[in-house]
This record gives sequence, structure tokens and C-alpha cells, in this order.
Amino acid sequence: MWAHRLSRFNRLAWQPAPATPLLRRGLASHTRWFPQEPAEPLVKTTTIPGPQSKAALEALGRLQDPRAAIFASDFQRSIGNYIADADGNVLLDLYAQISSIPLGYNHPAILEISQSPEMLWALANRPALGVMPPKEWASILEDAFMRVAPKGLDQVFTTMCGSCANELAYKAAFMHFAARKRQESSLTFASPRTLQAYEESCMKNQPPGSPEYVILSFKQAFHGRMFGSLSTTRSKAIHKLDIPAFPWPAVRFPRVQFPLDGYAAENQQEESRSLQEVAQTLDSSPLPVAAVVVEPIQSEGGDNHASPHFFRELRRLTRDRDVLLIVDEVQTGVGATGTFWAHEKWGLDADNAPDVVTFSKKFQAAGFYHTRKLRPEQAYRNFNTWLGDPVRALHAKAIVDTVKRDNLLQLVNDVGGALMTQLEALQAQYPQAMSNLRGQGTFIAFDLPSTDQRNQFLTNMRSLGVNMAGCGDHTVRLRPMLVLQPKHVGIIADRLEAGLKRTFT
Repeated sequence: MWAHRLSRFNRLAWQPAPATPLLRRGLASHTRWFPQEPAEPLVKTTTIPGPQSKAALEALGRLQDPRAAIFASDFQRSIGNYIADADGNVLLDLYAQISSIPLGYNHPAILEISQSPEMLWALANRPALGVMPPKEWASILEDAFMRVAPKGLDQVFTTMCGSCANELAYKAAFMHFAARKRQESSLTFASPRTLQAYEESCMKNQPPGSPEYVILSFKQAFHGRMFGSLSTTRSKAIHKLDIPAFPWPAVRFPRVQFPLDGYAAENQQEESRSLQEVAQTLDSSPLPVAAVVVEPIQSEGGDNHASPHFFRELRRLTRDRDVLLIVDEVQTGVGATGTFWAHEKWGLDADNAPDVVTFSKKFQAAGFYHTRKLRPEQAYRNFNTWLGDPVRALHAKAIVDTVKRDNLLQLVNDVGGALMTQLEALQAQYPQAMSNLRGQGTFIAFDLPSTDQRNQFLTNMRSLGVNMAGCGDHTVRLRPMLVLQPKHVGIIADRLEAGLKRTFT
């Protein structure tokens, strides 16, 4: 049945294209997953969005605000690394639904598990996981998440989205911090008088039940759009405009220069200044800091990098002050940087691991890893109806299976190295246009001179058959799937050069 369905899908999508072997020795061929993937992009319309996309977005506009939409997608005809739109344009997709597609469009492993008996009961009977988890839930958590749990973290809390993951991680941090403060004061909820004072005051949004604790974040950070996560988001004003926010502190993230090996001394000084500001804020904040939250690479804020030494020192500062460290891997996690978790590159042992690691996007599921100490004192506190989704957990299991079986982390490193070599040559050829090339794995970015030129470049790239996106003020970011192959590198380089010429000449 499965083979028949896949065959039918392939006939609807693409005519078979010749398989292209990987260029590096030791990597298995991945073309068997997408034999119908086109050999190159196909652009049929003079503009993107074309007339059919515009019509679809106009229809959508009667019900929802479609103004942020790039075009209307045709997911039935999208395959592998290529996305199709309503007009029949087929673009090499280096945006991947805001960095959230791990295995390419319509990957057989995802299609297969989507038709499994486990998926059918999960779809038909969505459980309220906190109160009536299915009997299989523990084994699903093990297979989907715990096989790739970050070092030192043995618990997982599942949520609905990346913002939810950070929001609920913040709640866990506050509960842990408050419980520790009560222990230091010999208070306990076992005392009816103590519990009553906390319950009555929290219902008035007042201390001690609603304590005035804060989360420390970094400028240019992006951690989500809900109230707590939004209060730690500092990437763009458009995210925060008109929304009340908690008065939480933010310090500057290091603004390192590229190439890194050309500015080692300057970058070390810049990181030291940032770390000093962290220490001063932790020590002098008028409100107690419960946790520090940081991205391994600030993504929405402009793909801002820092060295492993910076993060090791950040861990030392937080541990010395008994402040939790939350690492936001919503965008960097699940292999894009060449390791499953970007923070693996920091070289931390299990005793110095982050206290919390949040995830979403390429995992398709969302949540956060933590240690048992972050379980609240009472049940029913960090809680909602769904607490995640077995459907997405089953997809996460298939993703982990495929990453491990097909050695996709090695593929990411191999293709990322080849792509960086091509981009370095382009940067040398067009230094007035392209600068500050940086990246890990295929998690790559470079800068253009201005916001307007960056936005025009992205429009030109779509007309050349490559879907890309920006971040920060004038940065272009590449966020391909984990299945990007060496055969795509030449296409990307050729189209990028054409896009630079079209934009800057």
C-alpha cells in the first residue's frame, strides 16, 4: 500500500530525474529519497508572487491578514529541496518554512509514518497529555526526544511551538528560583499559612505569590512573541510595538568581526566587554535574576555569532551565581549547524551543561529539555491542555531515525563546507556588495550594504528560482534543509552571482 501511494505521489509531482552522486567519499547517496526532484529551478512567471498566488492571497485576505506572505505554496508538488507555488514556479528553497523543514518536502520517511497506525490514533484521538497520556507516551518520548537529549539533561517537557517552549521554560525557571528562595528562608508550601499567603497574593498579582523576578536576555535576541518570551525578544521593533512588556534587563551580545581568524584579538575584547556587562547586571540588578537566556547564534537578530569560549564563560558566570542558563535552540537545533545541537560546539561537560535547552522548528515538535530539579513543587502548575502533540512527536521520531540512519550531520558539514568555499569566492569577487560571510554547517549568512538592497536582492533571487530570506537589518540568511546536497551548491553559487549582478549593477 505504501509503495503504491508513494508511486502515485511521484507521478503527480515530477518525472524521474537522473540520480546525481555525492561528491565526497564516504557519504551515502540521498537522491534515492527524491528521484523526482528537478535538476534546477523553474520560473514561469515574470514576478513572484505570480497571478495565481496573488489570487490565492487575495482570497485569504478576506479571512486573515496575508501581507507577510511571499507566495501561495503548492505542497503537493513540492519535493525535496524544491518548493512549488500556485503558479507552477519551482524554487530551490533555502528558507525552509523559516528554518523548520528538516528532511525536505514530502520525504518518504515522513509520508510513511504519517500513514502508520500510531499516527491514525494520534490524529483521531488527540489526548490531553497532562491528565490522560496514552500508554505509549513514555516510549514515544524516548524514541523521539531522549535519544538526542543534550548532555546532562534527562527530562523533556513538550509544548506546542517555539514561543511556547521558551514561555514555559521561563515559568519553570521562576518556579525553581522561588522554591529555592523559600528553602533558604525555611518556608514551605507544606505549611498552610505559607501557602495561603502565597495563594492570596498571587491572585492580586502581588508578591510573594507573584514575585518580581526577571530573565536576563541579550540585545538583538529573538525568543518568541508571547508575553514572557516577547519581553526577552530584542531583534526588531515590529515584534514588540504596542505590546506591554515586563521590565526585564538586556545586555549587548558580542558584535564580532569576520573572518573570525582575522580579528581574534578584537573579538576577544568584544566578548570580554559583553561578559563583564552580564556579570555587572547579575550582581547589581534591582530585581533578582532567575535565569539568563541565550541563542547559540542570534538568528532573527542578524545571525550574530560568538566563540565557544564566550559561552563557556557565560555558563561559569551563571553557575557561580546560581542562576539558570536557558539555551534557545529553536532555530539552531536539530542539525543545521553540523551538530545536532549547536551548543555541543561549546565543549561543556555534563556537570556544566545548560540547565534548559528549548527546541522547535526542525524538530517539528516543540518543548524543552531540563533536569529533574526544575519540576515544580506541585503538579498542575506548568501545564496546559495539550502539552505538545503525539502527531508531531511521531514526526520527530522519524526525523531522528533519518538523521542517524542517513548520516545527515556529516552531509550538512560536507555541503556546508563546499557552499562556504563558493561563497568566499563570491565575496572576494564582489567585496562592495557582499561582506561578513559566516556560518556553521549550512547555517550560513552574509551582509549586504543596506536594508533596501538586501530586500531587492531577495526579490531578485526568487525571480532567479531561489527562495531565501533576510534577518537583522541587512543580512541574508541561508536556512536549507538537512538534505541539501553537493549537486545544489553550484546552482546556489550561480544564482547568487546572478542576483548580486542584478542588484548591484
